[in-house]
Amino acid sequence: MADGDGLGEAATAAASPPAPTPGLSPSLGWRERLRAGLAGTGPSLWFVAGLGLLYALRVPLRLCENLAAVTVFLNSLTPKFYVALTGTSSLISGLIFIFEWWYFHKHGTSFIEQVSVSHLRPLMGGTESSISEPGSPSSNRESETSRQNLSECKVWRNPLNLFRGAEYRRYTWVTGKEPLTYYDMNLSAQDHQTFFTCDTDFLRPSDTVMQKAWRERNPPARIKAAYQALELNNDCATAYVLLAEEEATTIVDAERLFKQALKAGETIYRRSQQCQHQSPQHEAQLRRDTNVLVYIKRRLAMCARKLGRIREAVKIMRDLMKEFPPLTMLNIHENLLESLLELQAYADVQAVLAKYDDISLPKSAAICYTAALLKTRTVSDKFSPETASRRGLSTAEINAVEAIHRAVEFNPHVPKYLLEMKSLILPPEHILKRGDSEAIAYAFFHLQHWKRIEGALNLLQCTWEGTFRMIPYPLEKGHLFYPYPSCTETADRELLPTFHHVSVYPKKELPFFIHFTAGLCSSTAMIALLTHQFPEIMGVFAKAVR
Repeated sequence: MADGDGLGEAATAAASPPAPTPGLSPSLGWRERLRAGLAGTGPSLWFVAGLGLLYALRVPLRLCENLAAVTVFLNSLTPKFYVALTGTSSLISGLIFIFEWWYFHKHGTSFIEQVSVSHLRPLMGGTESSISEPGSPSSNRESETSRQNLSECKVWRNPLNLFRGAEYRRYTWVTGKEPLTYYDMNLSAQDHQTFFTCDTDFLRPSDTVMQKAWRERNPPARIKAAYQALELNNDCATAYVLLAEEEATTIVDAERLFKQALKAGETIYRRSQQCQHQSPQHEAQLRRDTNVLVYIKRRLAMCARKLGRIREAVKIMRDLMKEFPPLTMLNIHENLLESLLELQAYADVQAVLAKYDDISLPKSAAICYTAALLKTRTVSDKFSPETASRRGLSTAEINAVEAIHRAVEFNPHVPKYLLEMKSLILPPEHILKRGDSEAIAYAFFHLQHWKRIEGALNLLQCTWEGTFRMIPYPLEKGHLFYPYPSCTETADRELLPTFHHVSVYPKKELPFFIHFTAGLCSSTAMIALLTHQFPEIMGVFAKAVR
């Protein structure tokens, strides 16, 4: 049947008359064809018409006499005028250069080029050729590229995100700087509404209050709403969660509130389990209560890790992964990896990597760099660049170098933070895979593990830049991973605070107008200096040029 349908379609297409070619339709009159022919020559016609008009008005406008007067005026100018002229030009071009430099480092593009493309190009008729038909191949390629960029630039919840009250707010008190951006906090608000609310919240007044609290932007108002929910129901687990996250000023206080939340959350979870099959609403309520319980236990494990009770934290994480295996999207294994590294339980770390470093699962900097660290650990204490250059690399050293290259290709921003070539800041609550935000989050917690292994950072320093020799430039394809996405810089600028200098890969070349304004500023300044020092010589030179 499929073949028959295809033959029928071919016969229909052959029998149908050919479609008329656009722009050559016989129904067009001579006026329309003339107008279409002149449409593309508009700027040239205006230029010729302007020259003709200027030539026709040369006598009434006395152009020859005015040109002679201008020549006399220029011959009478003193060197001081040229000093002032070139000095002013140098100052203006210098200011433009400084602004261009600042704008490029802040936004990653040239201001002059952006204005030219946005405003001047439409006036010159440059937009018509760039518009493609909806069904054209170029339009399809652009839509595919945009969809790929959207999927590559998906923002993930940071598995090791800090506590707002006990850590982020204390940083603000000490430094006066805000470590979280509005975009990052807005994403967290959306996460909280997804995890901690459902359609049956109206059945419980305390949950109705908390639903409004998660949407509230003002922190004091959220805290006040949490207390109102506890007045209505002393067993409101999400109210304790909010107070632990935002009101507690120490990890000890946060842990105390999370333990209260755990007691209330377990009671509600058992009650939801008994009613889950009664209706779809009860199933949604069970999913919400499951999310709340998992979140509380995970934060309790992080509290135990921060307070030095690492084995307790590892036990909680392992129990969570066994009890709720479908919730792998929360990346609890990354919390487990960091805690096991702190215990120096490298065999257990390798076992976790063997399970999660799989081709079918999304990679992360924690997985790639931890795998590199384990292979580096076996050879780093005896590694020497001079010895390796004389005798060559052993099999174990080659494996370690290849693991480092793999990790650097996945996220090229991490080595500068591990080698302390770039200063660290507090990690954001959300990260972008392969971006600067992920590099900060990884290095913030894992730098100590690299320092603990003797020679690991030395081997990283000697080998990490070799990765870029294997990756083609421009980045049309990768070596071990898919090509590095081009949208990471924009997303990282939204996630990271303004006082942080965002790491950009591949490093962008300076725009033409920065070179141009720098050269213009330097040349005019040099001419002004020469004119001031040697007025007679520069005056003769200026007259000779004229």
